[in-house]
Amino acid sequence: MENVLVGSQTRRRALGQFAAAGGVLLAGSAVASVQDPIPANSPATPLPTAPALAVDPEETPTQIAVTRELFEQVTAPVMINGKGPFRFMVDTGANVSCVSEKLAASQALPRGRELMVNTIVGRRARPSVMIDQLDIGTRIRKKVEAPVLPMGGFDIDGVLGIDWLKGQRLVFGFSGNTLEITKSRAENSGRNRVVVPARRKSGQLTIVDADISGRKISAMIDSGSQFSLGNTSLRNLIERLDPSSGQNAVNVRMISIAGESFSGQQLALPFIRLGGLTLGNVPVVFTDMPIFKLWDLHDTPTIMLGIDLLTQFTTVAVDFGRSAVRFDIASA
Repeated sequence: MENVLVGSQTRRRALGQFAAAGGVLLAGSAVASVQDPIPANSPATPLPTAPALAVDPEETPTQIAVTRELFEQVTAPVMINGKGPFRFMVDTGANVSCVSEKLAASQALPRGRELMVNTIVGRRARPSVMIDQLDIGTRIRKKVEAPVLPMGGFDIDGVLGIDWLKGQRLVFGFSGNTLEITKSRAENSGRNRVVVPARRKSGQLTIVDADISGRKISAMIDSGSQFSLGNTSLRNLIERLDPSSGQNAVNVRMISIAGESFSGQQLALPFIRLGGLTLGNVPVVFTDMPIFKLWDLHDTPTIMLGIDLLTQFTTVAVDFGRSAVRFDIASA
């Protein structure tokens, strides 16, 4: 049985009116990857690895009350070196956690190495800082090296990327504004629940069973973006299916979490299928950014499902251990 979810007309109109009025939309996907800026003749230096959890994630579920508002990100309270809480955005589109310049300065965090950071817009050299201890609920990390980004357009202190979720399961409880981290577990589709298989690609989970009018596409979960993003390859597919689709395009301005501005065009897609789930009336901002090439998806029709779409569900569970995504739909 197929579940059909039609996107909120109110949300779609609000997003469209906001963009048309010149509002600047915020794009997440803070850090796709980091590496040391190594001179050509220097020996390779090992890349920073995610520090080990101080508790066993297999045995200790963590549930956290989160903050969420219309078109804003999901944020969780985080303690830094015993101080806080600080407001960190939970970003499944970011491979690496990072902190704001403001937080790094206010807490006098010791300077780390300079790192090459691949953001949604491009590759940049950024400083890093060292954090003795980072706490989110019962999860504790020691000796964290985090890139520092401006984050001027975002009312947050940092970003929690997927580097701290290896092999675990992240559950967004949008109906109750909760965030839960648990061990990976097998789940099946059922009434008002769809489980969609995915695969790991460049550290991200990419939904494998997705299409538009029978044409295969890639879909990724990006909880750090206010809106869903599509690449040029996806737009070309849409225009082949419906040559008149571009007539209602709206120009929008966007800013990345690293303070980089870029532009795109917003269109509404009639339907997207994800496994046994069909999404209708999906607003997408199209722009071709370097991050698609970094993930080797430049030539593949790809959509990054942003928070505007994810919050249409009561729950979204992203299982990095079993490579699957669960979508729960409110009962009629």
